[in-house]
This record gives sequence, structure tokens and C-alpha cells, in this order.
Amino acid sequence: MTERIIPLIDARAGPPASPMSWPEALLGAHGQLKDTRGRSIHDLRISVTDRCNFRCTYCMPASVFDKDYAFLPQSALLSFEEIERLTRLFVAHGVEKIRLTGGEPLLRKNIEHLIERLARLTTAAGKPLEITLTTNASLLKRKAAALVNAGLKRVTVSLDAIDEDVFRAMNDVDFPVAQVLEGIEAADAAGLRPLKINMVVKRGVNDHQIIPLARHFKGTGHIVRFIEFMDVGSSNGWRMDDVVPSREVIDRLNTSFGLTTLEPNYIGEVAQRWAYTDGSGEVGVISSVTQAFCADCSRARLSTEGQLFTCLFANAGHDLRTPLRGGATDAQLTHLIASIWQPRSDRYSEIRTAQTAALRKVEMSYIGG
Repeated sequence: MTERIIPLIDARAGPPASPMSWPEALLGAHGQLKDTRGRSIHDLRISVTDRCNFRCTYCMPASVFDKDYAFLPQSALLSFEEIERLTRLFVAHGVEKIRLTGGEPLLRKNIEHLIERLARLTTAAGKPLEITLTTNASLLKRKAAALVNAGLKRVTVSLDAIDEDVFRAMNDVDFPVAQVLEGIEAADAAGLRPLKINMVVKRGVNDHQIIPLARHFKGTGHIVRFIEFMDVGSSNGWRMDDVVPSREVIDRLNTSFGLTTLEPNYIGEVAQRWAYTDGSGEVGVISSVTQAFCADCSRARLSTEGQLFTCLFANAGHDLRTPLRGGATDAQLTHLIASIWQPRSDRYSEIRTAQTAALRKVEMSYIGG
């Protein structure tokens, strides 16, 4: 049997995971957090399941995530009540955007009930919390209306090719691209518009799909984003030779369609935005490998079982589930979150080398992308 790798807890990065004995005078107040580089916490990505029905080679290769792989038991997962409570505390610290991820989040039973809970929360400024979800769209046609009714605002769909054979090979479960497109249409019809379509680009595997995918969605209002193949986790066989730099992607798109630059929507936005010169929409690139955006990173990640990660490329998390289930007060949990974020100095993509790329890191399916 293949055992699931559980990241170690780095006790040096913050206070003990069980803060029950802390005096009230040491407990942190609500308020926006800044880390050692002055980065606020703005986005919280919550993984609601470590399971997925695809076996994409860059995320959950079947050679590792096989039928004997030990996924988390239900008792280990944070309940919807626990997720709602932690989210409320993160919002008090400045979080304005929640992204539900996995694995495949639509595999989590009654996910719309969680969305309904989170949709009742408001930001520190009294605005509605922005709730989004990333999905492979295999279940989106069936779920779209319920997600919108629950309060979901946007959906991002992972789609790595528009060609049938290439897509089936990449998802490695023989899932047809037509059903993904049907899910996108259903989400559009339900009001989740515009959708973002994410394509992870791997040289020699699907980079010939850049232009066809862009052409398919050009003029639809949906935004295609091309993501550099990243060294997330330790099981996807990452090599720098497999990376297609975003600059090359933009050059190809510009040659075919004509592009002009757009300003970011907000500080810390990971995608660089480009508009078609004929006014028929926009595309984006995410360049974590060749153009690091660590300096503005405002994202925290909460794993399925309540581990808090401050970087996508981390090899260790911080346990929130133990104090959460051990009776910690909101004030104690608030202080714990602050004491994890404030010492944060993560800048993995700025210092990436062949040596750091080879280090054991948490798998993307465990904390979401």
C-alpha cells in the first residue's frame, strides 16, 4: 500500500499548536496582518477534499495515487462548521477572498451547504466575501445551479487541452473534453460569468494546444490563463526543460491574435493580464517559475485536515485542527493565526534552484493550487 505523506509541523515557525494555557493578555486582537515583507493576508484557499476523480500527471499521477493510496478518513477532514469558524477568524484578519479547492472540491458531499455558510460572512469593510471555486468541471453541469443559489460568485475550470486525445491522456482517466465544455456552458448559464479557464502548459505534452484553446474561448467572455508547469510536491517529475516560459506563450498568442497589456485587478494578483487587440476578450499567464511574484503574495492555504500553509511550495504546515477541536477560544485561534502569518518570509520562487526544486514538498492535491 502507498502511504500518504503527511507534512511535518514546524514548531519553530510559531507558538505551540495547543494554546490553551496562554494568558488572555497575550492573545492577539483582530486586524489586518503583515508578514516580515509587509505582505497582507488577502486570499484564503481552502482544500475541502484530498480526493480527485482525475489523475493529471502534473498533480496526482496514477503511479503514486493508485487504488491503494491512503486518502484521509472522513473524521480527519474539517467539518463545514469548523471551516466556517476558521474562515470567520481569517476574515477578521483581512481576508476578502475565499477559494475552495481540492483535490476536486465538487466531490465533497453537500459542498453547496459550505458555500451557503461562507456566503453569510462579510469582510472587515462590511462587503460580501468573494467566494470562488476551482474545479475540473466533471460534475459542474449537475452542480452549477445549486452552487450559484448557495452564493458562489466565480468558478475556475482546469482544462489542459481542447483536443480530445491530448485531454484524455492528460487527465489519465479517459474523461472526455466534451463533458468539461458542457460543465462550462452550464456554469455560464447559471450566472457564473466570466469563467476562468486554467491550462497548465508542459512542453512536448500540450504546448501545441495553446493557440487552439485560446481560439476556442476567444470572444466568449471567458478568460483563459496559461500556467507554467511548477515543481509543486514531489511526485510530478518536474524538470525545468518541461517549462514553457510565459513570455513564449505570450509571443505565440501575440503572433496569432495580437495582444496588448492590461493592468492588474488588484495588488498581489498572480496572473499577468493581456487583452486581444480586436477587443474580443483577455488572456492571462501565471509565471511562478520564470517571473516570481513572491513579493506581492497574499495567499494562505488551509488543508483538508486543518493544516495552515503560508506557501504553495512549503514542506511543513501549522496545525489549527488540534486547538480548534481542543476547545481553543476565538481569541486564542486568532492569535495563533497571527503568530503564523507575521513571521512569514516565504519567497520560494525567487530562490528556486535545482537543489530546492528537489526538496520534498507538500503535494498540490493536499493544499490546492
